[in-house]
Amino acid sequence: MRSPAGVSLLGGVVVAAALGWWAWSSTPEAVVLLPAPGEHASALAAASLQGTVPDGAASLRGLNPLPGAGSGGLAYGALRRLFDYYLSTVGELPVEAIAQQIRSELDKTLAPEQAEAAKRLLFRYMDFKRELFALEQQFAKQAAGPHSLRQRFEGMQALRSRFFNAEEEHAMFGLEDAADLDALARLEIANNPALDATQKKAQLAAVDAAMPPALRADREVPRALIHLEDKTRTLRAQGGSEDDVYRLRAQALDASAAARLAEVDREELAWKGRIDRYVAERTQVLKTLADAPESERAAALARLQQDQFSELERKRLVAYEP
Repeated sequence: MRSPAGVSLLGGVVVAAALGWWAWSSTPEAVVLLPAPGEHASALAAASLQGTVPDGAASLRGLNPLPGAGSGGLAYGALRRLFDYYLSTVGELPVEAIAQQIRSELDKTLAPEQAEAAKRLLFRYMDFKRELFALEQQFAKQAAGPHSLRQRFEGMQALRSRFFNAEEEHAMFGLEDAADLDALARLEIANNPALDATQKKAQLAAVDAAMPPALRADREVPRALIHLEDKTRTLRAQGGSEDDVYRLRAQALDASAAARLAEVDREELAWKGRIDRYVAERTQVLKTLADAPESERAAALARLQQDQFSELERKRLVAYEP
C-alpha cells in the first residue's frame, strides 16, 4: 500500500519543484502585473500571500555560514524556504518583481555582507530552477515507473551539483533528498517481481530501520501536533484557561510556537464570529426579499459579502452557507 505514496512523494517533489511554479516560462508577461511607472517592483503584493509571513525569514541568522559572508553566517535551508515562499507567486507577478521582493527581504533581514551573499545564492537558485524546468520537460516524455523516477532523481542531483557546493546542497535539499530516497527504496521493493511478500516485508523493515533521524523526526511532527491538539481540546473541555493552553503548548513545543498557535486561535475565533454574523444577516436578507426577483436577492447578497469580506475571503463563503 505504500507504493502509490512513493510515487506521489517523489513525483511531487521533483515535478512541483520544476513545474509547480517555474511554468512562468510559458506564461505571457502581458497577463501578469507590472509595476506602475516609478513604482518599485517590491511594492507589488501577490494576493495569494496576503495574511501570511515569509517562510524562513525568522531563521536566517543561523548556521551553515556562506563562503565570504563573514561572521554570523546564514542558514541555507531558511534561505531556500524564503526563496520558494516568494517564487510560489510566479504567474501572479513577473519573475523580476518577485526577485526584487526577495532581495528587499534579504536587505531588511540580514547584515549587508550577508545580504549580498544571499542574493548571489538567489541568482544561482533561480538559474537552477530554469534548468530544472528544462530537465523535467525531457523526463516528462518517459513512461512512469521506479526506474524513470530514479533517473529523474539522479538527473536532478547532477544538475544541482553544477550550481551549489556540497554544504549548500545538503542544507538546502538534504531532508528532501532523504525523503525521496526513502520513497524510491519502498517503490522499488514493492515493484520487484523477484521478491515474495515475506521478502518485501523484510526489506521494507530494513528501510524503516535505516531511515535518517532527521527524516524520522520530520514525519513524526504531524502526529505530535495532532496529539498536542487533542490534549489542548481536552484541557479546554476540562475548563482550562488560555494561559493553561499556552503553557501546555510551550512545554510541548517552545514559547514562540505557543504564541503563534495562540494567534491562530484568535484569528480563527474572529473569523468564526464574522461568519456567524454573515450567515445571520444573509438569512435575514433572504427572508426580507423572499418575494423579490432573483436578481434583486443576488445583488443584495453580493453587497453584503462585499461589505464584510475581501475578494479572497468571499471565495470561501460558499463552504459556510446553508
